[in-house]
Amino acid sequence: MKEYSITVVPTNNPAILKFEANHQLVKFKNYEFKNIDEAKNSPLAQQLFYLPFIKTVYVSGNFIGLERFDIVAWDDVKDEVAQQLVEYLNAGEPIVNEEEIKGKLPVTVYAEVTPNPAVMKFVANKKIVPTTFEFKNIDEAKGSELAKQLFHFPFVKEVFIDENYVSVSKFDVAEWDDITLELREMIRDFLADGKEVVSSESVIQKSAEAPKTQLQNENLDETSKQIIDILEEYVKPAVASDGGNILFKSYEEESKTVNVILQGACSGCPSSTFTLKNGIETMLKNMMGDKVNEVVALNG
Repeated sequence: MKEYSITVVPTNNPAILKFEANHQLVKFKNYEFKNIDEAKNSPLAQQLFYLPFIKTVYVSGNFIGLERFDIVAWDDVKDEVAQQLVEYLNAGEPIVNEEEIKGKLPVTVYAEVTPNPAVMKFVANKKIVPTTFEFKNIDEAKGSELAKQLFHFPFVKEVFIDENYVSVSKFDVAEWDDITLELREMIRDFLADGKEVVSSESVIQKSAEAPKTQLQNENLDETSKQIIDILEEYVKPAVASDGGNILFKSYEEESKTVNVILQGACSGCPSSTFTLKNGIETMLKNMMGDKVNEVVALNG
């Protein structure tokens, strides 16, 4: 029987630690569990959730990523957790009850036009990533096999992936009528094969780079938090339906300027300036009063 050992590896996020094993833990895919109910197919994750400080459990090929609540510091409990994992694994207990993938998974993908004529949105009938990912070129896409394959098409300029869709930005050398079917079938086949859209490593890295929501940033002032609240509740759902995303960048108190970042179909869209000025800017002025004078897109 295999003998397991665990190495504790820090990440950029002090709330997340990786517990790397010396043997493979799962075969077919990576897993993310937010609570004990989601972990019904993982006896290991269920046991970990009995620890009151465990917030999220990631299980990948050879490591377990754990995110903690703020009630403890990792330095106080990491050795104990590592020891528990070693004892669990060496007892031969199941990690995740995986079923071998046989044949194609039932996945549908449809193409949807966006306000940006250079971007097409490909929507799946299932969740494909836990958060947003933007790739400007193939070098940035090293953590996403799907994005890398898309960049092999000479007409693909950028790729933006959200929970259940992929937005593809094209160069002018091709027309959507000529390439949409090919892209849709490629994305559908990729998902139907059960392949990983974005690597678990990349998901954990992104979680480690920033708070899960911008409101968790303790350095923000109250005005900035109010602006983020409005963007999250009223603006994000609208731009997501168009295949894009909006992120709060900064608030300049002296000039009363709100700086935002537009992603996906919203980035570089001919109508984005109109939307920014007559939609988002007007909304923030109405809701924030004299605290907002202008909204500027840093890459729109």
